[in-house]
Amino acid sequence: MTMLTPRTPAKLAPPGRSRRERKAAELESRTRLVGERLARISAGPGVGALQSVDASAAGLTHAEAALRLERHGANVVAHERTPRWYVQLVKAFWNPFIAVLVVLAAVMYWQDPADPGVVILTVMVVISGLLRFWQEYRSGRAADALRQLVTTTCAVRRRSHSGSAATTFEVPMDQVVPGDVVRLAAGDLIPADLRLLTAKDLMVGQAALSGESLPVAKADTRAEDLGQQDTTDPVEADNLALMGTSVTSGTATGVVVATGADTYFGSMAGSLVGERPQTAFDTGVRKVSFLLIRFMLVMVPVVFMINGLTKGDWDEAFLFGVAVAVGLTPEMLPMVVSANLARGAVALSKRKVVVKRLGAIQNLGAMDVLCTDKTGTLTEDRIVLDRYLDVHGNEDGEVLEYGYLNAHFQTGLRNLMDQAVIDRVNEAEEVVVDARFSMVDEIPFDFARRRMSVVLARNALVGGSGPVEHVMITKGAVEEVLALCTHVTDRGETVELTEQLRWHVTRIAEDHNRRGLRVLAVATRGFDTPRNTYSVADEDRLTLVGFLAFLDPAKADAARALEGLADKGIAVKVVTGDNELVAARVCADVGIDVGTVVLGAMTDDLDDAELRALAARTTVFAKVNPVQKARIVRALQADGHTVGFLGDGINDAAALRDADVGISVDTAVDIAKESADIILLEKDLTVLEQGVLQGRTTFGNTIKYIKMTASSNFGNVFSVLVASAFIPFQPMLAIMLLVQNLVYDIAQLATPWDRMDEEYLRRPRTWDARGIGRFMVTIGPISSIFDIAMFLIMWHVFAANSEASQSLFQSGWFVEGLLSQTLIVHMIRTRKIPFIQSRASWPVMVMTVLAVLTGLWLPFSPLASSLGFVALPASYFPWLIGVLLAYCTLTQLVKTWYIRRFGTWL
Repeated sequence: MTMLTPRTPAKLAPPGRSRRERKAAELESRTRLVGERLARISAGPGVGALQSVDASAAGLTHAEAALRLERHGANVVAHERTPRWYVQLVKAFWNPFIAVLVVLAAVMYWQDPADPGVVILTVMVVISGLLRFWQEYRSGRAADALRQLVTTTCAVRRRSHSGSAATTFEVPMDQVVPGDVVRLAAGDLIPADLRLLTAKDLMVGQAALSGESLPVAKADTRAEDLGQQDTTDPVEADNLALMGTSVTSGTATGVVVATGADTYFGSMAGSLVGERPQTAFDTGVRKVSFLLIRFMLVMVPVVFMINGLTKGDWDEAFLFGVAVAVGLTPEMLPMVVSANLARGAVALSKRKVVVKRLGAIQNLGAMDVLCTDKTGTLTEDRIVLDRYLDVHGNEDGEVLEYGYLNAHFQTGLRNLMDQAVIDRVNEAEEVVVDARFSMVDEIPFDFARRRMSVVLARNALVGGSGPVEHVMITKGAVEEVLALCTHVTDRGETVELTEQLRWHVTRIAEDHNRRGLRVLAVATRGFDTPRNTYSVADEDRLTLVGFLAFLDPAKADAARALEGLADKGIAVKVVTGDNELVAARVCADVGIDVGTVVLGAMTDDLDDAELRALAARTTVFAKVNPVQKARIVRALQADGHTVGFLGDGINDAAALRDADVGISVDTAVDIAKESADIILLEKDLTVLEQGVLQGRTTFGNTIKYIKMTASSNFGNVFSVLVASAFIPFQPMLAIMLLVQNLVYDIAQLATPWDRMDEEYLRRPRTWDARGIGRFMVTIGPISSIFDIAMFLIMWHVFAANSEASQSLFQSGWFVEGLLSQTLIVHMIRTRKIPFIQSRASWPVMVMTVLAVLTGLWLPFSPLASSLGFVALPASYFPWLIGVLLAYCTLTQLVKTWYIRRFGTWL
């Protein structure tokens, strides 16, 4: 018995090289060995490939498959996966803000191990890191659970025991094992490395391995194939199909010769795994983060020098500078971003939206153009065969019979229209397939020809056209099939297809298209000299039999869903491979302003600038192929739009990858689901609308925190500089600043659970770095005005103007600073009047109240003396209320001016 090939060992790289160089050398060596083995398999006959994995063309038994799965492991390669909990824990603490706090805590400990500020900084580090870890851990587990709802399967031959007949089963791809015989059709991902046993018109997309965007033709292969001798590159071998590629057209069967890490793709997977490219939002958050850190690195030394020179106590000035550094560090930003994304993913899952990549939530909210197919989104996706017509538009059972034979015998990509024909015949029991017919060959469907053919052997008449041994039955788009016809069947007679008759049958099809029916042509050709194989070249000199007319009614709620998207600032463009008349009728039925329908072929001769202009003014594109779909998406992106693409077919895969956010459904073909960022569990634009709203909420709450933090920090710097320069003592003790920052940070933990105003959710939102900077320098200094006002009140009204009364001054500023910083959250979170026109969510309200009560309680608490506080007189609080009301009033006035001046707030 031939033993299964064990996993290929990797040769170790020579010592003395960097870890990256050693890893690259190991990957290169492993890939070379795997490639050499595949080349040997390609060079040998198909039966040799079966023997090499101890298998037969009938497939494995279930027991053999189970043993091999245990021996070889799951059919998976290195890929992006949720890290172990302890790795996530370490990463949660690995960010520049935490690093700043750790350094500051170490400095404070070095200066005075008993300093309570060390404890406060430690608490801040632990809270920030642990909360971020918990949110990312939960979101990772939730994402893994959601991904389980979207399974990718493949068709394999399995047997119950060694003597039984083979049956084709759909099994998850990770359960495919060496020796499995896999059946492939258009739309399938190739689950492992396969040696093809049979193949017919097989086209494979190999961009993941070769970078070649166009599909590659594989050799038509038969069971007696003797192998290929002219290549050593497995990617170029025309009798191999490799993991990581996909079938664009044609059919095939192949035996699995390698799975998982032993595949050619798996051998390279280590170099493919890595961080995804950052979105504009990710880049923007990172830039703002480092801007604030640079701001801190400049301002802290200035504050330190001013305090040291004016007060003469350099130790105290140093501690104050450290406390200011802590106050300027937005240490909760990573946690807030993580919590927002995690909460968004969970909320979307409740709305039947599975997020495969968390970063896509931001792009979903930013989307302002949605390109979609019409089938299933605008229509019921419930195809029924409405009528079967001869060339004069009369019902004809012979047309139904030929259509049924084509649909029944094909083995490739069976679509809803094929199933509708079969269902119609099964219901009526009008056609019986028996020993009169047997399959000879087929020419599978592809999106260039837009038709498919089967060749059947028959021994009796099928409609009275005379005895023949082989008959080709072709079914497809009217224009493509009619171009190949030279004759028609007219009332039982075969007559020449004249120009007048061609015009007549074309008008019959167009009339039904205008009624919203999808029309396919059915044609035949007999072969007097039978042979075993047929090709596309044989689809010629056909005889048109008639038409099959299908109905896919518009969804009752499609018009309302489109209105909802339009209200949210999303333009919907229909990009379909369907007939332009059907597309126009369906779009008009759901309220789309169709305008001029542009055919895919019309875009081929346009340059990029011309296509951008055309895409901007066009609502409906029809008869569009996969390459044209992707190019339309790129043209819209080049015009400044954030583009979403909703598709479920193999012809949508390229556009799904190119779009800012690729959206598919759980019933889509494998390659479409793999290419998408987001999966809808219902193919419904209403579901998508809810997803968009959640994406904008997630984006808005993140921006809200960033603007709050940036403006607050900017204002605090001015206040500290003024206080340090003109007040003869420390305006606030370092420990007070640390406590103030800790309480404020804890209050901000509720930000991801806040709600957004409806007005904010109506428009797409994108990252605006200039807007954040403008907001910071406009709103930030307002707080300094009232900080200075409180300085003057404490100095003149309460006579806190000497070192003997500095504790009163410090306590008064502490309370005002904390309350103003906390309450301003409600001013910034909405463009409306807070509490009156817009109220925060209850978590934000609760945390705000707790922060305010904590600030008021601390000067009177048992902790007061250890923290340097003194009790504030009752007369202080009317002044405090006045300052806070004036602060909120001025902020609201500036907000109104800002919105009127710049047209935006958050």
